[in-house]
Amino acid sequence: MAYEFGDIRISQEIFYYLLEHHELREDEEGLLFKAYAEQEEIQNLVKSQGEAAQSTVERYGNVIYLIPKEENHFLGFSKAQLKNVLCKSNSTDKDYYLSQFVILTLLVEFFDGQGSSSKAREYMRVGELQNCISRRLKEGAENVPEDQEEQAGIAFSNMLEAYEALKSDEKGSRARTTKEGFLHHILTFLQKQGLIEYVEQDEMIKTTKKLDNFMDWNLLNQNNYKRVLRVLGAHKEA
Repeated sequence: MAYEFGDIRISQEIFYYLLEHHELREDEEGLLFKAYAEQEEIQNLVKSQGEAAQSTVERYGNVIYLIPKEENHFLGFSKAQLKNVLCKSNSTDKDYYLSQFVILTLLVEFFDGQGSSSKAREYMRVGELQNCISRRLKEGAENVPEDQEEQAGIAFSNMLEAYEALKSDEKGSRARTTKEGFLHHILTFLQKQGLIEYVEQDEMIKTTKKLDNFMDWNLLNQNNYKRVLRVLGAHKEA
């Protein structure tokens, strides 16, 4: 299929904007948004450029997002980079998987996958999240014996060991060697990615519209939601 030069040029402008900002909002770049939303040729060109850059381009409502694929370490994060950002120095894989478990737990607490919107609550206290993590890890370790962890695909005993190795500090330490500091750095990272609002003085967590859109439109359909619950060892009433 032959494309018009003008369409190619506009698609390049859209993709470059996405590379720079990771999202394109209708209320900020109305002409580029309209070109993508209303012209199939331009949309196909932008998506093709996204594929070449190991990413997907998706429109959710009035926002277009550039979403790096899991193996894309240029636009996204590698495991080593995440471990360095989220975990204490000299961390192990146990610490890394614990950090991912924390994020999964936060998502499930905010989103239940039901109804027209998957969002189940507006905010959460940091202390409540900490209690949820401890409870789910202990329940998982009790329900999945160590000799069955490989088959289940998740090592609850290892993550529980890593979590219990973190100290507790009621003064709200920011050191990654404490439970409070470990959660603080994860929440700060999620806030920098535009996924949550983390109000430190009130120890309050809220999700952003960006995360709400991702969960409703892409990440959390019923199949994915049930898969996440299985990973967390959670059981929800039908």
